[in-house]
Amino acid sequence: MARTGAVARSAGTAAPGDGGPAPQPAGPSDGDTGGGRPPGGDGRRPRRGRRVLKWSAAVLALLITGSAGAGYLYYRHLNDNLKKDTLNLGDNKVAAPTPNAAGQTPLNILLIGSDARDTKENQQLGGARETFGSTPLADVQMLVHLSADRSNMSVVSMPRDTLVKIPKCTDPDDGTVYPASNGRVMTNQSLGHGGPGCTVATWQELTGIHIDHFVMVDFAGVVSMADAVGGVPVCVDANIHSRDGQGHGSGLKLEKGTTFIKGEQALQWLRTRYGFEDGSDLARAKAQHMYMNAMVRQLRENATLSSPNKLRRLAEKATGALTVDPGLDTVKKLYDLSNELRKVEPKRITMTTMPNRYVGARVEPTEDAEQLFRLVREDIALDGRDAAPEPAREEVPGDAAAPDDEIAVQVRNGTRTDTLGPAAGRAGTVAGMLRKKGFGQATADTVGATREKRTVLRYPSADLEGDALRVAEVLGIPSSAVKRSTEVSGVTLVVGADWREGDGYRAPEEDDSTPDSAQPLNGADDSACMQVNPAFSW
Repeated sequence: MARTGAVARSAGTAAPGDGGPAPQPAGPSDGDTGGGRPPGGDGRRPRRGRRVLKWSAAVLALLITGSAGAGYLYYRHLNDNLKKDTLNLGDNKVAAPTPNAAGQTPLNILLIGSDARDTKENQQLGGARETFGSTPLADVQMLVHLSADRSNMSVVSMPRDTLVKIPKCTDPDDGTVYPASNGRVMTNQSLGHGGPGCTVATWQELTGIHIDHFVMVDFAGVVSMADAVGGVPVCVDANIHSRDGQGHGSGLKLEKGTTFIKGEQALQWLRTRYGFEDGSDLARAKAQHMYMNAMVRQLRENATLSSPNKLRRLAEKATGALTVDPGLDTVKKLYDLSNELRKVEPKRITMTTMPNRYVGARVEPTEDAEQLFRLVREDIALDGRDAAPEPAREEVPGDAAAPDDEIAVQVRNGTRTDTLGPAAGRAGTVAGMLRKKGFGQATADTVGATREKRTVLRYPSADLEGDALRVAEVLGIPSSAVKRSTEVSGVTLVVGADWREGDGYRAPEEDDSTPDSAQPLNGADDSACMQVNPAFSW
């Protein structure tokens, strides 16, 4: 299997300062940019017959032209340019979503921006020469969710300094095993644990969302592809120069109002942290969302290239800058995917940031983050404009449930909240209730109480799914609350804050609205403007 040189063999450490990459369409951290030059163009008005670059989600579409023989050879050449890597390096898999009544399933693609400085061009654009060849970090991570009916798209960004547990990952090339992280570490370190497949595994463990594909892009890819759309309009509410007295910053310099940016200037926008709002990764993510939305609008309105030479340069740069999973390992597959994404109008695209709270200088997911993940898992549009849902196909678990008295169930007390202590003895009470209902092997976990907003049943493997569903059925817990998880060794009932008392469980009415803390931004909103920190204005 072809491997990207961007992935080193040792675990990475997170740098607290600037110096990240930027993917197309979104980029990571600030840092000095070097002498990289964006691809040129003759600037002539493109002829109609040369409108060959169709709409794409930033990096996902390339259409190859040429005579039959030469075109085929060039097509193979571009396919060879694409670097390929395994989709999931973890031991645990998340089941694909159940098709809707029409047999359609959603599509989830993880976009990864690598800060790798493994080539001279990437090092020039990324700055920080002392980091040349070091273990790369996944400094930008965006999950693109395309609904089953292709009517809407949701994008969830995870800040690079989010604290997560990285699962055990195994490099498929040399068998190197990267053990699970000891406690929580920054999510961007996952890329250094064998490749992008470990970033995929980390996302799936955290969110429970099945990921179908990943696309990873480096510095050079952003610069080479930004010119293809003729520039992307971005807005700042004041003049900005992202550079402080110590040399920190991306170098971005714009006047107040809307500017069409391209090439290296686009990379600077995507990397800018110093100068936007409070200077945090959260502000940078907001700028990336604005850029992505604007790019989609530009591509839909006027996605043209001005010459065959310009197209070839773009194709060479783009395919050389991408690492994809085997399901996207040809230009044709990428083009087919772009056609799926193209079905969504900008007004049905919603950009969000994973709800989080600070833990020191880092962040962690909040309860609202789980709400956002659930909406994606259940294919609920984040813009609140879903049609009446069609009933999902019922699927029988792979293994039928064992007799009730043979099902071992551990009950945990998860009733603690931010404002209330745990309901005393709750695990024992519910375990006793289960024994009375015939589950003689139900026991209470004596470990201290945890926090769980909603009651949930977890099971570790497919052979116990039927048992978990049977327990849920008897207690009146909805099947949507039955989750496969590597955090348990058997069927485990966590009694949540929604069941602090009483014998019968009454499932709370689901709130299917997008949390305000996710800072949703509609793809058709062309009025968005980044707030500039006065200290970086001129």
